[in-house]
Amino acid sequence: MSIKPLKLKFDIFVFTLTRAVINTSYRMVYPFLPVFARGLGVEPTSLAMALSIRSFLGVLSPFLATVADTRDRKTGFLLGIGLFTVGSGVAGLYPSLWTFILGISLASLGNGVFIPSVSAYLGDHVPYARRGRVLAITELSWAVAFIGGMPIVRYLIESFSWAAPFIVLLLIGVALFIVVLISIPGETISKSAENTIWRNLGRILTAWPALAGLLTGVLFTFANELVNLVFGLWIEDGFGLDFNALTVASIVIGVSELGGEVFTGLWLDAVGKRKMIWIFLGLNALAAAILPFTGGSLGLAMSGLGVFYVTFEILMVSALTLMSEVMPAARATMLSTTLACFSIGRMLGDLVGPGLYNVGFWVICLAAVLLNLAAAGLLTQVRLHEGEQEAV
Repeated sequence: MSIKPLKLKFDIFVFTLTRAVINTSYRMVYPFLPVFARGLGVEPTSLAMALSIRSFLGVLSPFLATVADTRDRKTGFLLGIGLFTVGSGVAGLYPSLWTFILGISLASLGNGVFIPSVSAYLGDHVPYARRGRVLAITELSWAVAFIGGMPIVRYLIESFSWAAPFIVLLLIGVALFIVVLISIPGETISKSAENTIWRNLGRILTAWPALAGLLTGVLFTFANELVNLVFGLWIEDGFGLDFNALTVASIVIGVSELGGEVFTGLWLDAVGKRKMIWIFLGLNALAAAILPFTGGSLGLAMSGLGVFYVTFEILMVSALTLMSEVMPAARATMLSTTLACFSIGRMLGDLVGPGLYNVGFWVICLAAVLLNLAAAGLLTQVRLHEGEQEAV
C-alpha cells in the first residue's frame, strides 16, 4: 500500500513528536539522577541498579515488537505508546522506589516497541538509498527531549515534586495514543507459517552477519552508558549540585545531538552507513579519552560531553539504518532485537559503571574507548540483505 508524500510527512511528524515525549521520560533520569534519588530517599547507586533493571526488561522488547511483523505496524505503535503511558501513570500517581522502577521500565519497554515499529513502517515506504535521511529526522526526538524536555522537567520538579513530570507525561501519552489511533493507517501483513515470532527470531539469531551487527550495538551502547550513567554525578562531584549546571549539561547534550542528527540526515546516505559508523566509533572513542582531562573547567566538561554525545548520536542513527536492511523479511523483529541489544549494553553499563566510577572517572572513559574499538572490529562482519548496496 503506497502512501502519498504529504501523508508520509505528516506520519513522520507524529512519529517524531511521540518519540520526543517518550525520550524525555527515558532521558530525564540521567541528569536528574541525584534529584530523583533524594526524592525517593535512596542513594544514587540504588537508582543505578533501577536503571539496570529497566535495561534488562528492554531485552523483552523483541517479543512484543514482533507484533509489527506478524500483525501490523500500527499495532506496534499503539502497544508502545500504551506501555509508556501506563508506566508514566504508575511512577507519577503511586510514587515509591518500586513503582518508580516499574514505571520507568514499562516506559522503556514501550520505547523498545515503538521505535522498531516506526523504523519498519518507514523501511516499508522509503528506499534504503534515502532511508538514512528520513530516520535521522525521527531521531531529532532525542535532541528535542534534552533541549525542550529537560527545562520543562526541571520546572515541574522545582514547582511541584519529582513525580510531577510523570503525571504530565501520562496526560500527553493518552493524547498521543488517540492521535495515532485516528490518524495512522493500519496495514495488515499477510500471515504464514514462516512469519511467526519464533521463526523470525530464529533466523536472526542463527545468522552471523546479523549477530555481528547486534554485538556491535551491545559494545558501543555499553561504552556510552558508562559515561551516560555517571555524568550527572561527575558534574556534582566536580562543580557541586546545581540545577542550573545539570540543566545546562542537558541542553548542551541536546544541542550536540541535534547537530549530529542534522549531520547524519545530510551525509549518511552519501557517505555510506558502515563507513559512517567506523568514522564515528573512532571519534567517540577519542572524545571519551579526552573527557577526564576536562574536569577542571565546567565549560570544557560541557564541550567534551557535547562531542561525546554528538558522535554517539550519529552512531545510533547509522547503525539503525544499516540494520534495517540486514533482514528485511523480519524488519521490525530485526530492529527490535537491535534495540534489545542496545538495552543489554546499557544494562551492562548500569551494572559496571558505579564500581568503575568509584575507582575513577578515567577508568570509565578508558573502558568506553576499548569497547568502541572492539565494536569497530565486529562491524567488518555485518552484511546487508542481498541486492542492496551501500554507498562507498
